[in-house]
Amino acid sequence: MEEVERTHKKASKFASEDVICNMPENVITNILNHLPIRDAVRTSVLARNWRFKWTMLTQLVIKCRFSKYGRDLSRLLLHLKGPITKFVLYIPDYMVLDGEDINHWIAFLSRKGIEKFTLLNFRRTQFKLHTHLFSCLDLKHLRLQNCCFHVPPSFHGFPNLLSLNLYDVRFESGDYGEFITSCPLLEVLGIGNDEDPMRKMRLVEIAELKNLKTLSLSLCNLYNLTITSYTIFKLAGYFSKLQELYLNFSKCNFIREQGARKFSIAFPHLKTLELYEIDLSSGDMLSCAIEMMRGSPNLKSLKIEAPYEDDVPTHALDTSEIDYNTVGQLQLRSVVFECFNGSENEMCLIKYLLASSPFLEYITVETNIGKLPFAKKLLELHRASPVAEVYIF
Repeated sequence: MEEVERTHKKASKFASEDVICNMPENVITNILNHLPIRDAVRTSVLARNWRFKWTMLTQLVIKCRFSKYGRDLSRLLLHLKGPITKFVLYIPDYMVLDGEDINHWIAFLSRKGIEKFTLLNFRRTQFKLHTHLFSCLDLKHLRLQNCCFHVPPSFHGFPNLLSLNLYDVRFESGDYGEFITSCPLLEVLGIGNDEDPMRKMRLVEIAELKNLKTLSLSLCNLYNLTITSYTIFKLAGYFSKLQELYLNFSKCNFIREQGARKFSIAFPHLKTLELYEIDLSSGDMLSCAIEMMRGSPNLKSLKIEAPYEDDVPTHALDTSEIDYNTVGQLQLRSVVFECFNGSENEMCLIKYLLASSPFLEYITVETNIGKLPFAKKLLELHRASPVAEVYIF
């Protein structure tokens, strides 16, 4: 009897080993890619056949204090057999950086068919990238933060790049516009920098990206440009396929236009709109925001962050400018407001959205003022949607 049980245990052990050993390679690779690097290497003890399975890794995400293990990671890269399609590197602010190791890794990746490269540098000083990056012509997704680099004269763009996100990135040669327009297939573009004259671009340069579906832009990064409502709506003419738009109004020179303009459908495919650092104490900015909503017949999601620099709002919007007979025009499902203080302009905007959004599911309001008086004001407003909820935090 004991012999039978012992045999059964051995059979069960071998059966489980067979399941592990006989998995298809694409399944094994997928499992390994979802593990931390250290755990992926440790799978070598699972079975004899798994001793070198970790060398099939195609995606690497490095978040640890790799300064201690730079040489180990370099050796690991050399053992990987196939292409490396994804490489993500986080550089924490407390780390003493050895840039030579990182640039060696980039040189290695340029020969391994890298398609997605992300480098997020949280240190105070910018990381200088080697020109090896510009040899990665298979890149489809590139995201860089707090870096600088020299664009070699021989570089003619990333022909396969679909998404590009640059945050606090400095070009030591060339300029943003030239670099961006050399990526003709771009569908996603994100640019966020401080107000540095060396980090600006022209609107007409971005306009060359005819396939753009997602745009995230700090308006202060537009070169020598005063922002008006018409400037915003020019984006619509350039990007007919735009589905997501994220605009930051911080430090931009927004002025009132001479004479009122009415815009028809401007963003026919826009589904997500997020406006940051927009000054709702300015009736001009508020009017611009409302016109953008009216000009987006398929808009589903709206987020507005509207901090005030002054305690008392100025240039209040004339509420007669808003035609509440347009009830039912908007298709909004969700609205998020941040940094609201219950001003007249803000209440005017909420009133308009509640009255004009019959499919609205919820509005979330983050505020520092007394929540009870604010809630009472909101309860008095008409809601076109019978299911709309209002959450106040």
